[in-house]
Amino acid sequence: MQGDSTVKLVKPKKTALRKSQLKEWKRGLPLYLMILPGLLFFLIFRYLPMGGIVIAFQEYNPFGGFLKSEWVGVAHFERLFGEPDFWKLLKNTLILSALNLFLFFPAPVLIAVFLNEVRMKWFKKFVQTAIYMPHFLSWVVVVGITVILFATQEGAINKGLAGAGFERLEIMTDPNYFRIVYILQSIWKEAGWNVVIFLAALASIDPTLYEAAVVDGANRWKQLWHITLPTLKGTIIILFILRLGHIMDIGFEHIYLMQNSLNLSVSDVFDTYVYRSGVLQGAFSYTTAVGLFKSVVGLVLILLANKLSKKAGEEGVY
Repeated sequence: MQGDSTVKLVKPKKTALRKSQLKEWKRGLPLYLMILPGLLFFLIFRYLPMGGIVIAFQEYNPFGGFLKSEWVGVAHFERLFGEPDFWKLLKNTLILSALNLFLFFPAPVLIAVFLNEVRMKWFKKFVQTAIYMPHFLSWVVVVGITVILFATQEGAINKGLAGAGFERLEIMTDPNYFRIVYILQSIWKEAGWNVVIFLAALASIDPTLYEAAVVDGANRWKQLWHITLPTLKGTIIILFILRLGHIMDIGFEHIYLMQNSLNLSVSDVFDTYVYRSGVLQGAFSYTTAVGLFKSVVGLVLILLANKLSKKAGEEGVY
């Protein structure tokens, strides 16, 4: 009898719990439906293709598929690390990534902080719109504008310099200019769009904090240092960690459009190397191994940076 009474007491509790969980699920159903397209996108285009990593360890034959291709183990990785151009590719990739991390990444933060200090709303909106617009231009257009302005013979700026008696600038062909032009193009095109994230973080600051700081005698600089920047710190750290995951992924289109035989010594990176070896030469397994190498490096950097962030008492990605 005692056992039966125990069962009778537990059953209603479980039923009530299930009803409560079902009610919560129904309440969150609109949110689940809202995230469903994004979830399907990552599932179909990010996670399912990861099964293709196996061809990095095979001599992939499109006619034989995954199951009938010859297994070669780590031969493709040995070939990659033994390539004469490997260190050049690694050096160029890391230098351009460093420019992105230490010049491009801080630019949206600085712009957001300056815009946050602007009190004329019309001017603030005008600047925001002006710096957002380049994001919607393709890299083809951006590089095309650069060519029109700086082409050695027909470029508008070089024509003006030659007409004024100055030497022409070999912007498009001199390797010394490539990295400078690359980072300036990146900042001009994408910095304004990334400002949105930091402006959203600044919008969450309680205005009473600034009012209290004014009462305490804090000037604008002290308000910036003790209120604005600490508010952005968490967002900056998270985005910096995530950007470390792309340290080996410079992006193909931008580099390829700027690349030519004269600046190849500084513009050749893993992305352009994969295009030449994988697409033009059909070395699918080898270039998959290159891509896997890049991904592993990015993953290791994210894990290390996240761990260091946690140890320092800051928020991490997870």
